[in-house]
Amino acid sequence: MSGKLFIIGTGPGNPRQMTPEARDAAAQATDFFGYGPYLDRLELAEGQRRHVSDNREELARAGAALDMAASGRTVAVVSGGDPGVFAMAAAVCEAVEAGPPEWRAIDLEIVPGVTAMLAVAARAGAPLGHDFCAISLSDNLKPWELIVKRLEAAASAGFVIALYNPISRARPWQLGKAFECLRTILPGTTPVIFGRAAGRPDERIDVSSLAEADPAKADMATCVIIGSPDTRIVERPGQQPLVYSPRFAEART
Repeated sequence: MSGKLFIIGTGPGNPRQMTPEARDAAAQATDFFGYGPYLDRLELAEGQRRHVSDNREELARAGAALDMAASGRTVAVVSGGDPGVFAMAAAVCEAVEAGPPEWRAIDLEIVPGVTAMLAVAARAGAPLGHDFCAISLSDNLKPWELIVKRLEAAASAGFVIALYNPISRARPWQLGKAFECLRTILPGTTPVIFGRAAGRPDERIDVSSLAEADPAKADMATCVIIGSPDTRIVERPGQQPLVYSPRFAEART
C-alpha cells in the first residue's frame, strides 16, 4: 500500500512565517528528509525521525523519501522558503518522472510556503508591486552564459529581478558580474535591496543604488532585489525608506 509524501517549506526562517498548512502536514509525517539547517527549524515530536543530507543531494534525497513513502509511510520532504521555488518540489517531480511506476502511485502533496523574495519585499516596501521575475545565480545546474542572457532579457523588458543564490564560497564573483551586466542596461539610480535573513534575529535590509551596489553585502542567506527603471524610493525621516514599484508602467521603445 502506498503512503503519503508532503513537500513543505519552512518559510524564510522565522517560525511565524511557516504556514499553518505546512505545520499541519509536518504534524502528520513520521519521517523528514532535508538539509540539516532546514530540518533544525522544525520541532519534531517523539517518534518523528530526521533523515539529513547535504544541500547538493536533492535527487538522492527525493528518491529516498519516495521509496519510504512507497512502502506505506507518511513522509515530509523539507525545504526552506517555498518548496516550489528553487527547492525540493522540482527535484521530487523529476525523480517521479524518471523513477519506478510505484512512485507515481504515491499520494503527493506540495504545500506552498513563503519564499525569500516575498519576505524581503515586505520588509522593504513593495518592490514587487508590478511585473517581476526570479533568477538563481547558481550555475550548478545551468551555464553562466544562460544566466547572463536571462538577466539581460529581464532588465531590458523592465522586470524587477529577485536574485536567489547570489554568492557562495565557490562562486564569489557572480553577483559582481551580474551587477556589471545590469549596469549596461539599467540606470545607475535603480534601487537594489540586499535582504539578508529576513524575519530572523540577524536580519539585515540594506538599500542602495545599482551604481553603488556592493556584492560584498551579500551571502547565501541574502536575496537581492533589483528594481526596474520605474521602481521608486520614498524617504521617511527617522525610518527606513520605502521601496516600491508603481502599479502602472508606460510603454518604452
